[in-house]
Amino acid sequence: MKWILFFVAAFAQGLGSSDFSYDYYRLPTSLRPQKYHLSILTHLDNPEDLRFEGTVKIIIEVLENTKNITLHSKSLTIEESKTTLRQISGEKSENCVNSTAVNVDQDYYILHTCRELIASNIYELSLVFSAQLGSGLNGYYRSSYMCPQENKLRWISATQFEPIYARMAFPCFDEPALKASFVVTLGYHKNYTGLSNMPVKETKPHDHLPDYIWCEFEESLVMSTYLVAYSVNDFSHITSSLKDGPVFRTWARPNAIPQCRFAATFGPKVLNFYEELFQIKFPLTKIDQIAVPDFETHAMENWGLVIYKENILLHSYKNLDLSERQTANSIAHELAHQWFGNLVTMKWWTDLWLNEGFATFVGTLGVDHVYPKWHYKDMMHLTNILLLFQYDSLESSHPISQNITHAHTIKDNFDYIAYNKGSAVLRMMHAFLGEESFTYGLKTYLNLYAYKNAESDNLWESLTQASHKFGVLPGNYDVKTIMDSWILNTGFPVVNITRDYASRTANLSQERFVLSTNQSDLKSKSCWWVPLSYTTQADQDFNNTSPKVWLECDESGKSAPKTIKDLPGPDEWVIFNNQFSTLCIINYDTQNWNLLTKTLTTGSLKSFHIMNRAHLINDVLYLSWIGEQDYETAFGLVDYLQREIEYLPWKAADEGLDRIKDFINHTPYVGKFKSFIRKLTTPIYEKLNTTISWNSNPDKIMLLAITIKWACYCGIEDCIEKSLLMYRRWRSYPFGDEFNPVPKTLREIIYSTAIEHGNEEDWEFMWSRYQKSSEEAIQLRYLKALGFSQDELLLQRYLELIFDLEKPFSVDHFSDAFHALVSTQMGFELARKFILNNVDLIYKHLQRFNANAWAYGLFEPLSMLILSQDEFNSFKEFYYQLFYNSFADEMMEKLQLKLHFIERSSYQISEAISKFI
Repeated sequence: MKWILFFVAAFAQGLGSSDFSYDYYRLPTSLRPQKYHLSILTHLDNPEDLRFEGTVKIIIEVLENTKNITLHSKSLTIEESKTTLRQISGEKSENCVNSTAVNVDQDYYILHTCRELIASNIYELSLVFSAQLGSGLNGYYRSSYMCPQENKLRWISATQFEPIYARMAFPCFDEPALKASFVVTLGYHKNYTGLSNMPVKETKPHDHLPDYIWCEFEESLVMSTYLVAYSVNDFSHITSSLKDGPVFRTWARPNAIPQCRFAATFGPKVLNFYEELFQIKFPLTKIDQIAVPDFETHAMENWGLVIYKENILLHSYKNLDLSERQTANSIAHELAHQWFGNLVTMKWWTDLWLNEGFATFVGTLGVDHVYPKWHYKDMMHLTNILLLFQYDSLESSHPISQNITHAHTIKDNFDYIAYNKGSAVLRMMHAFLGEESFTYGLKTYLNLYAYKNAESDNLWESLTQASHKFGVLPGNYDVKTIMDSWILNTGFPVVNITRDYASRTANLSQERFVLSTNQSDLKSKSCWWVPLSYTTQADQDFNNTSPKVWLECDESGKSAPKTIKDLPGPDEWVIFNNQFSTLCIINYDTQNWNLLTKTLTTGSLKSFHIMNRAHLINDVLYLSWIGEQDYETAFGLVDYLQREIEYLPWKAADEGLDRIKDFINHTPYVGKFKSFIRKLTTPIYEKLNTTISWNSNPDKIMLLAITIKWACYCGIEDCIEKSLLMYRRWRSYPFGDEFNPVPKTLREIIYSTAIEHGNEEDWEFMWSRYQKSSEEAIQLRYLKALGFSQDELLLQRYLELIFDLEKPFSVDHFSDAFHALVSTQMGFELARKFILNNVDLIYKHLQRFNANAWAYGLFEPLSMLILSQDEFNSFKEFYYQLFYNSFADEMMEKLQLKLHFIERSSYQISEAISKFI
């Protein structure tokens, strides 16, 4: 395609020159910072000139003689005439900086000293610097909100330093192992408030700027640079009650304070839980959480000042939506980091999962403790695994622990592998070690490395000692050997179970599970230590998750098959992996699959634990996808869902059927698929519609939401009519912004159904609601629904609105709107034409998005438009020549799998479904 060359030429840029005298990706080991005195003066008065200036005095310990000071600095103007260096310990002598150099590639600022710095001496380096407050969302940057009282844009400042952006705010040794204490002083106009990691020590007038003040904060505990945080804002706050604990405050723009009540109530409760769980008090005297209008990620765990994106933290307590439990999840995750990440920090970003995997896993425990009726542990574990399987089954996946050889690739590791797989393997370890041993090992680890840095091996050592102390592992087993196979290998195993019914034995073997069907060599290259529990039709003991058998790896990393004995006879099933505790897919022989399916379709569903019912659905749909099971077996088992009235199995089915729907929607077989969905959904839809109230168990409400989604998709008239009725009742109400009769949990489904089957007035009403709303979470819901219209003129207009450069959407709004539009048949076709006819416009949008936003804001929806191998080849060339990152291979592999799936499986699915409709 010629338009590829246009983009490539437009984006070709050269790099500035650098001094590569020191070009290793890690800082030299000759120096260690002890303390930073950081003063930042922030100017928010003039919207045309939002900037800051500062001074940093770094107390440096010399570990090895050196004549260079190498630290990090990026996008800062350093006034070198004001740089000073003085010795403050040892046999004092004059020193200075006689020259500097930069290494742009590594973000190094290198100072050459007049005299050699002597080991064991202490020096003070003082640097004066300045910069504009960034328009991006990294470093020290600006954000804004509209003040409704003044109808005026208000500016604030905030920080986002993880993983390598502290260097954009002040010169520093920007690596996690180089911990130091920080004394932060903020200067700002007196109409604002200053926040940082620590409580305020004192405030005083600025020495020469009228109406400005200096606010000095107490000296911090030792911490990594990526955890330093500060903000200048005009926000209000809620102070929560926390007995014998730190001052706990929740901050937001003044008109959003009512939406902070849930966060302000939940946060202290989960903090108390962690103190009891770890038997370590939160070490600071205050903790603030703040909702910022513009933030790059969901949230950031800065010690004592946790920053959240607005739509994550702000929700009304009285209107808390079940689908918005991410508020509780995010708070629990970030507060878990106060121990895992802040108190004990990884030595290098290779062990990022020690931060994120632990916070994800422990966060589920925190939410489950505060809201036990949510059944949050099982729900989030299943959610984690379902999401993880989508990515870790790709050839382009990567290990949990990765070797990082350039700082600018660190950010790529903040993905589903670090978070979801990290959490899943920790839950697995919790299951095979047991509660007592696991918790004892964690406490030992946290106390041993408090205020220090650690790596995976340090954790394994503590847990091995605990496992042998409590006798939960054989003496010749150690946690490192077991867990290294999970954090150093890419992917996860499929365990093949082949029973010999005559001898009542079974052979067990493992191989890597990959979605690509032409990767036989890849499947056999990895080996995991797999803990396997199992139960039988006679026992039905699903509560015991301790392994009855281990699949082991030999010294060469190979796995030998294993035989187990004393299994039941040919008329009774065996089921492995109680409660889905181990991260694997289980594939049984045909007879055992048939025995399991028979019980599900005609026996008591209570014969299987709810997590194992979800396990079976997940596994059989994945195995049929790659051809290891036929679709007749898969749909035969899934057919039991007509009887299923629990949320978690339907959650697994929802994910698996969604994968098929996304692919089959653009084939001639979509009608048969909808007929099968109608068969599965109708009994449950009719039952729930008459028995569920909005005071019911949360699981039942979430099940109702899934059921209504599929009922409306497959065209059940009652579902469509009720959706339109509820939506138009909302439309008819004179104060639609204040009253909405659509239950919050169902709004996304009801809105999209009403827009799909409604008229132009329905569409215009939702567009007006989007324009009037100030809550991002609600705005995004409106934007997604608007793309479901089946009116060609409305969709064409919507495309033009999405790509309107005069009133441009934010990255998130653009991504969600465009993604929803191309997910429908009509929107898909219109978008294909629009993209090809508006190349110049697409290019202009690329210019205003950074690389990560391209991947998720534009290129992922664009990839949905590809239907042929030729189009794929052109798109791949286009994408790779614009930029390359770890998401590129992932996106291309998923796209190639889609094309292979359409070619290989759509007819097979059609034939199999015909036997069940």
